[in-house]
Amino acid sequence: MKKNKLIYLMILPGLLYFFVYKYIPMYGLIISFQDYKPYLGITGSEWVGFEHFKRLFADPDFWMIFKNTLVLFGLQLVIFFPVPIILSLMLNEVRSMPLKRSVQTLIYIPHFMSWVIIVSITYVLLTMDGGIVNGLLQQAGFQEVNFLLNPDWFRPMYILQVIWREAGWGTIIFLAAIAAVDAQLYEAAKIDGAGRFRQMWHITLPAIKGVIVILLILKIGDVLELGFEHVYLLLNSSNREVAEIFDTYVYTAGLKQGQFSYSTAVGFFKGLVGLVLVVIANWLAKKAGEEGVY
Repeated sequence: MKKNKLIYLMILPGLLYFFVYKYIPMYGLIISFQDYKPYLGITGSEWVGFEHFKRLFADPDFWMIFKNTLVLFGLQLVIFFPVPIILSLMLNEVRSMPLKRSVQTLIYIPHFMSWVIIVSITYVLLTMDGGIVNGLLQQAGFQEVNFLLNPDWFRPMYILQVIWREAGWGTIIFLAAIAAVDAQLYEAAKIDGAGRFRQMWHITLPAIKGVIVILLILKIGDVLELGFEHVYLLLNSSNREVAEIFDTYVYTAGLKQGQFSYSTAVGFFKGLVGLVLVVIANWLAKKAGEEGVY
């Protein structure tokens, strides 16, 4: 560490970020076991034990929220997670560097847009009040579709927005992993008569398998962490039965209704589930012969 002290110094901003924004706030989890009153503070509030957790599991909305969160996470895991991998493999096969860089730039751009902009663009396209999509449906002789208020369209709309915004950005890590593959392996495969698809299947994919497993483990850890802003912007009274998730529920119960202890208990439950799943996924990865996260 003395020899490479300047290199280790480079991780200091990252360590400070996690310490200030991730570890210090964990002290606030104490209020999930209290009847927290802001004017009394954490040290002066009454302890109530597991009352808030009992209330959470007894709440009729709990299983609805739990189901919605798992379904949206499942869509991300099954549909979204493979998309950056497929895009990376396709980009790796592009031999024209100007074309490759142009495509990369175009698919990176949505990541730098906020969810407010993404949802606003979707609203302009899909609204029944002059929306382009419904206008085209009318011209084609079809009936207008209320995409924004119909509960059946919420989940497809959600996952398509996630893919549009994050798929391009997700290719960065996979392209970096692919770039580290030894070129001699491809040359040897060519000599053996392997085509482009065979090289991708037998060389590229196995070479980046470790990266895929690590990112999958980290993704599983976010099973109940789908992001507040995106879902909240799409949420309305018509689609609440399929759109309400833990993040929006915490906002409603904690900030709107002032139930700080209860909403903290919900957040505690989310974090605990994520921790357990990361440990299990990491254990399974090691059993399968992969390195895992730790």
